[in-house]
Amino acid sequence: MQLPPKVTHRAFDRLAEIGAATDGKALRVAVEGGGCSGFQYEIALDEPRADDLVLEGSGQKVVIDAVSLPFLGDAVIDFSEELIGARFIIENPNASSSCGCGTSFSM
Repeated sequence: MQLPPKVTHRAFDRLAEIGAATDGKALRVAVEGGGCSGFQYEIALDEPRADDLVLEGSGQKVVIDAVSLPFLGDAVIDFSEELIGARFIIENPNASSSCGCGTSFSM
């Protein structure tokens, strides 16, 4: 049995910093076909939909559609801030390999 994804405090804090909930938006994490490894992550601010899984924390929301959910079971959605840049990242135990930039993966 797969557990739903987890969202770190850093990710929720970053959403609060950019005012996502104030604008009625949530962080949408989706999986689509493509990318150099077979699947790729789509991460964007979007409005929640009726069939989304909604993960909430610190007054913020992360949403995942029903099609993407099986690919993200037990994953961790985090925010990383490094010298080379800041971005939301996904640590996905379902991925057997991923590309160097971390935006595409295979299963």
